[in-house]
Amino acid sequence: MPNYGDELDAVLRALADPTRRAVVERLSRSPAVVSELAAPFAMALPSLMQHLRVLEDAGVVTSEKQGRVRTVSLRPGALDVLHLWLGEQRTPAERQADRLGLHLTRSAPKDT
Repeated sequence: MPNYGDELDAVLRALADPTRRAVVERLSRSPAVVSELAAPFAMALPSLMQHLRVLEDAGVVTSEKQGRVRTVSLRPGALDVLHLWLGEQRTPAERQADRLGLHLTRSAPKDT
């Protein structure tokens, strides 16, 4: 089993906050300028910038400043580590569910 370590921890920490998850959901559709990202939230712009900084430090998003406009994008492949880790966790649970289903099928009363 691969060790994802710090990269996985950073992504999970970044996505632990509902505001940051909402930002990632929005960015999954297309890049956006910061003012557009801030619009749905009842918070000051500096507060949203802190959330963006956490996402950027975790490698989930990138930003580019052109003049006075900062555009934020979801970094391609940024959530791959999370997807791989979740896939590995799902496999043992699926095997247990399969064994349980088999056991229940075998131990079910037979209709005579």
